[in-house]
Amino acid sequence: MPFNRLTLMLATAAAPVLWGTTYLVFTQTLPVGHPLLVGALRALPAGVLLMLLGPGLPPRSKLLPLLFLGLANIGVFFALLFVAAQRLPGGVAATIMSAQPLVVALLAWPLLARKPRPAQLAAALAGSLGVGLLILGPAAKLDAIGVVAALAAAFSMAIGTVLIERWGRIGTPLAVAAWQLALGGLALLPVALFVEGLPPALTARNALGFAYLIVIGTALGYWLWVRGIGVLGADVTFLSLLSPLTATVLGALVLGEWFSPMQTGGAVLILGATVAGMALSRRAKAAVQTTSPARPVKAAGLVER
Repeated sequence: MPFNRLTLMLATAAAPVLWGTTYLVFTQTLPVGHPLLVGALRALPAGVLLMLLGPGLPPRSKLLPLLFLGLANIGVFFALLFVAAQRLPGGVAATIMSAQPLVVALLAWPLLARKPRPAQLAAALAGSLGVGLLILGPAAKLDAIGVVAALAAAFSMAIGTVLIERWGRIGTPLAVAAWQLALGGLALLPVALFVEGLPPALTARNALGFAYLIVIGTALGYWLWVRGIGVLGADVTFLSLLSPLTATVLGALVLGEWFSPMQTGGAVLILGATVAGMALSRRAKAAVQTTSPARPVKAAGLVER
């Protein structure tokens, strides 16, 4: 693997690692009674911050696809995620959400004309099983509405991930990340205010939590993620399995929630599925390029120049 591709893959992997810190930051520093509002205040300022770095306002000609991406990856995703979190134990919700790589592999067939290989599907299922071993407990109970919400959230972000590759020429990675965060957060904000009302007065601890979540966990994380999709393709979604792994490691180190032998096995399975999924995706694309030299398959032009 060329050094620059490996560097890009590691940088892209940093995004789900950063997202894995969100649970700890949210529960320890932010107003947990207003999850929808926290989601909106996480996305909208991050999008504005990224727009101030160069992209500016989204062009009118591309507003519709950008709004769709913002809703799929941010607005609708956050709303469904919080419904699932309210009705399911966190471990169950995260396990269902880990089906996202499988959904991406299936959606890439009709939307990107890329038929998934059986080995890719097996890697996605193995990753989901790994997350289950990592965070599911014997006391977990399933709520039908929560399960549907979690599955719909996984589908929402999966279709957004695939469409970023399909519609990659909408802008640079910085611009696409900025615009979908701003539009998604803007769509979620009035819903959050209507459902939850205004939050309590913010403390210094809340301010520190928001600063980290907005600048590092969201602005930086989403830019790295969108850039990775644009260059490496939608199959980087396998790296999203690192998010629950990170959250569980932080729970052990900071909150004393140490691994059991089953959880350790789950962590190993997640890492193995992530590496296998990326390797299989790269081989599949290389095979297509070899068999069709006149029309090579390339990730959409999101590379920042």
